[in-house]
Amino acid sequence: MAPLLSRALDPILGVFTGGLAYYLYETNPRTAPPERDRLVELIKWKRAKSQQAKEGQSNAADEEIDWKALASEVERK
Repeated sequence: MAPLLSRALDPILGVFTGGLAYYLYETNPRTAPPERDRLVELIKWKRAKSQQAKEGQSNAADEEIDWKALASEVERK
């Protein structure tokens, strides 16, 4: 078993090494994925998708409130 550098330095070194390796993978001309498959583009796509879902939920909640108001008006008549 390899000795630890320190309890705090090992995780930091591991995250740095992994981040650097992924950066080199995405920027290497031979192995670079297409522009649409890069991590930044995928994060932007996922964020836009989740924002659209939130807007859809808020619109659905507004419609639900409108239906409740309509139902109460019908019951009054």
